[in-house]
Order: sequence, then structure tokens, then C-alpha cells
Amino acid sequence: MASRALNIPNLLTYARIVAVPVVVACFFVEGRLESSDVARWTALAIFVVASITDYLDGYLARIWNQTSNIGRMLDPIADKLLVASVLLLMAADGTIAGWSLWAAITILCREILVSGLREYLAALKVAVPVTRIAKWKTTLQMVSIAFLLAGDAGDKVLPYTTEIGRAFLWIAAILTIYTGYDYFRAGLKHVVDEE
Repeated sequence: MASRALNIPNLLTYARIVAVPVVVACFFVEGRLESSDVARWTALAIFVVASITDYLDGYLARIWNQTSNIGRMLDPIADKLLVASVLLLMAADGTIAGWSLWAAITILCREILVSGLREYLAALKVAVPVTRIAKWKTTLQMVSIAFLLAGDAGDKVLPYTTEIGRAFLWIAAILTIYTGYDYFRAGLKHVVDEE
């Protein structure tokens, strides 16, 4: 049991969870929220590595036949923690503001609602497989967040980096609504059937 919990795919998932406070800490090095260029590039580097582990942990678990219950439980939690914390961080420092906040709120609400639905359906022994479009949604969220983390520092290298991040965030939000609807439609069938 312990060896399964400490296999490489699970260690990558644990590393992604540990990366969450480290990314946030990059913006609080001096004890207050500061989005210096160094903070942004450091946070971006950590975020990119953490995002890559999201792909690697599942891939390695499948090809090495090292899937585990703890991995299945923690993998989506790690993803949601990473996305939610960085979206909140970007809102706090003003990178996401105005109408873009609605895209971030949409993503956060969907993630919470789908997590609750998955938990409910798991109690009914109903599996909800991850669709290909849901994987695209996650990828687009990670790409948009990467651009937003670069923010002002990225604008100096690639003009409109922040605006590109906001545009991708809106596209991710639209896919988020679509995939959320898919999950709720599938889940609602089991809720209605139970009554």
C-alpha cells in the first residue's frame, strides 16, 4: 500500500500540490503582494513544471500500470488547487480585473460544482469519464494562466501577453460551461432516475 502511494505518478501529483503555495509565495517575497518581473517569471516557471506533471502523472500511471485510488482522488484536486489559487492570485494583483473576473468566476464555480457532482455520483458507483473536450479545457486553462502569470513581465518580451491570457481565459470559460453542462446532463439522469 505504501509503495503504491509513493510511486512516481503519485509523487508528481504531490509535487503539484506543493507547487501551489510556492507559486503564491513568489508574489509575497517581501511580505506583501508584489508582482515584480522576477516574481512573475519564477511563478511562471514553477507553474509550467507543475502543469507538465499534470500530463505526466496520468500518462506514467497508465503505461507503468501504477494507477491507485489515492492518485485518482488527488489528481483532480491538485489540478483544481493549482488553477483556483493562481486565478485568485491574478485577481488579487489586478491582472484579472473587470469583465475578465467573470471568466475566472465561471471557471471556479464550474470546478466546484463538477467536483460535488463527481463525489455524489461516486457514492452511487457511477463513473463520469473525462472527455477529450474536458482535457482541451484544462489545457486552455493552463495556457491562459501561464500568459496571465507572465503578465507585465511578459508584455515586455511579447506585447499583449496579458491580453492574450485574458482572451484564452474567456475561451477556457466557454469550454468550461460546455463541459460542465455535459457533466450535469449525465449526472442529472442518475439523480432523476433515483427519485
